[in-house]
Amino acid sequence: MIYLANTAHWQFLGLVAGFLAWILIMTTNGMNEWRLWYVTDKSVVTSGVAWVGIWRVCFYSHTLPKFENCQWISISDTFVPAEISVAQVLMLLAVICGLAGNISAALAMRMAYFSVEDRSNIRLAFVLAGTLYVFTAVLCLVPLGWNMSSVLNNSTIDFPPEFYLPEAPASQQVGTAIGMGMVASIMMLICGLVFLCYQYVWQTLSSEAPRHTRDPLHGTWTEFPNGNQGIDNPTFQTEEVS
Repeated sequence: MIYLANTAHWQFLGLVAGFLAWILIMTTNGMNEWRLWYVTDKSVVTSGVAWVGIWRVCFYSHTLPKFENCQWISISDTFVPAEISVAQVLMLLAVICGLAGNISAALAMRMAYFSVEDRSNIRLAFVLAGTLYVFTAVLCLVPLGWNMSSVLNNSTIDFPPEFYLPEAPASQQVGTAIGMGMVASIMMLICGLVFLCYQYVWQTLSSEAPRHTRDPLHGTWTEFPNGNQGIDNPTFQTEEVS
């Protein structure tokens, strides 16, 4: 049986990078700094800036200057714009899909690095891992790009009165969460391409050494007239007397 450990170093690095990218995606999902809203009225938002995420809106107020005042955003809220609602769904799917991709990639690397008797599913494992990685990157890029476009276009959000935020800010800025998500998505996309481009999964494994051609003692096989096979034992071999 052949070993593929010396041919899958890039895929191993892809697995490590995919795991790091998955952690960054989860971090992006939970961060508040998707949008930075700058407001002119600092009577409530004393810092002058509010952090608008896909799950909550936070800002510093004079009532609790050392703590963030946060309001949760639900997908069922009527004031939530489409890009935030879509981001809530797609980012959760990206976390689940990224986890499945890491599990598939780990299984594929186990098949490549260890002597697994049944290698019939090695191609499926590598292709599945690469596909899940690419799909995770797409799931992230769609909401990230959409929210970035909304920030650049200074789109408004009709917040209810309890949020203490104006409908339109004085200006908006792309938050660090979007930048982190973009980096994680690109990493995940590269990892997927690395697994999909692994050339050995597209080649047949027929080059594996045939089994049972030699016995454990390295004896040679002898074919008998009746079709049975046996091993020549040097002890019973005699030299011809001239």
